[in-house]
Amino acid sequence: MSRSLEEQTLALAGVFQSAALVQQIAHRGQCAPSTFETCIRSLFISNPPNTLSVYGELSDLREGLAVLSSLLQKQEGQQDIEILRYALNLVHLESRLRKHKDMLRIIGSRIDQARHTADHFGYNHMNLVNNLASVYTDTISTFRLRIQVTGDPTQLRVEENAARIRALLLAGIRSAVLWRQIGGRRWHLVFYRKRVVEMARRLSEQANQSVFH
Repeated sequence: MSRSLEEQTLALAGVFQSAALVQQIAHRGQCAPSTFETCIRSLFISNPPNTLSVYGELSDLREGLAVLSSLLQKQEGQQDIEILRYALNLVHLESRLRKHKDMLRIIGSRIDQARHTADHFGYNHMNLVNNLASVYTDTISTFRLRIQVTGDPTQLRVEENAARIRALLLAGIRSAVLWRQIGGRRWHLVFYRKRVVEMARRLSEQANQSVFH
């Protein structure tokens, strides 16, 4: 169980990292470019040898692991509640998406087409971000359940911010797909919550050590 729990926790940290960056952009209009790149890059990793290779190094998931370990224990303010809501909605949307095989194929095909843009411009470039945002808008946004992003209206009206948020939501769903593929289930967040928190904290400590060594 421990090995699979570790893999599942890494994928879940990917979901929470995307959710945390959505919250930051919605309120402040910015987030750490390297953390954003980790989320976007994960969309283009197919047939990974293990879960961590989807994200890169353990240090690339530092934010997601820290947020996951703290938010599953307690939510201390509006910011925490928003991030948790986004993360749980992403997991819920993944379960909806799984029933729409045609849509999954379209998303996969369009992400594959965007690979050239990613290779040419890099993962932070707005050409790629806009491309991925349109994938989200044309597919997942058509579900009745939509993620309502709240924040500073001034920031949310900026087109670049809106595109970044949609691209991050797409990346969050990719992590939710991965989480389910390696055995993650929504009820685990209730019954195994303590174990998930402990694993996330342990991995978070390792991630921080790898940065400072």
